Amino acid sequence: MASLLDVCVASYSCPISLSSMDGRDHEFHYFNPHKDIVRQHHVLPHWEQNEVTYFVTFRLADSIPQSKLGQWKAEREAWMAFHPPPWTSDIEEEYHQRFSKTVEHWLDRGYGACVLREPECARIVDSALNFFEDNRSIRHASVVMPNHVHVLFTPIKGHRLSDILHSWKSFTANKINPKFDTQGNLWQRTYFDRIVRSSDHFGNCVRYIRRNPEKAALKPQEYCHFESEWVRSLDI
Repeated sequence: MASLLDVCVASYSCPISLSSMDGRDHEFHYFNPHKDIVRQHHVLPHWEQNEVTYFVTFRLADSIPQSKLGQWKAEREAWMAFHPPPWTSDIEEEYHQRFSKTVEHWLDRGYGACVLREPECARIVDSALNFFEDNRSIRHASVVMPNHVHVLFTPIKGHRLSDILHSWKSFTANKINPKFDTQGNLWQRTYFDRIVRSSDHFGNCVRYIRRNPEKAALKPQEYCHFESEWVRSLDI
């Protein structure tokens, strides 16, 4: 049997209407190459588009050793010198294959203090991801890992990805830092994001989030996983 995603969203031009907990409907769109794209290329490339769904990874400041990160940055800068923005979607995909996946591998190795391994800290982050639910964003799936977070969500019209990420990180840092009597940056300033392209891409993101704890050989108490009721109803 075909899933709701396959039936209703064959392409970016056919949105799903999502009913939120308060009864309001919000449209679910995929990346549309024919609509305006806000491109930011400060440290990492970020593409933003209205009412699309994003797969985002943000990590703790100590989650990757500087020795590894230095070499990664040098290779990335050399690659970007030959691929100046604006990028096509194919070039963006090459970037993520070369560089984003390397970071994902390092994150799963569990470097750093891994403060999110503490159940209380993981719950603080999970609660923050839900704080703006139906107001600024709709969360589809997420997992709080020991040193990073993956979240699949749709910003509601009028709210930007970067603003939502800033709020999540600021709130959780203010809650978690006092518990360890630490100061400074809890989170790495940059983050990795992808606009979801298709129903297959959406399903891949859900499965990646679902399987990440097993891939990293975590025990149930070492992570915090979430899937929305809507996602659980799909054939993914």
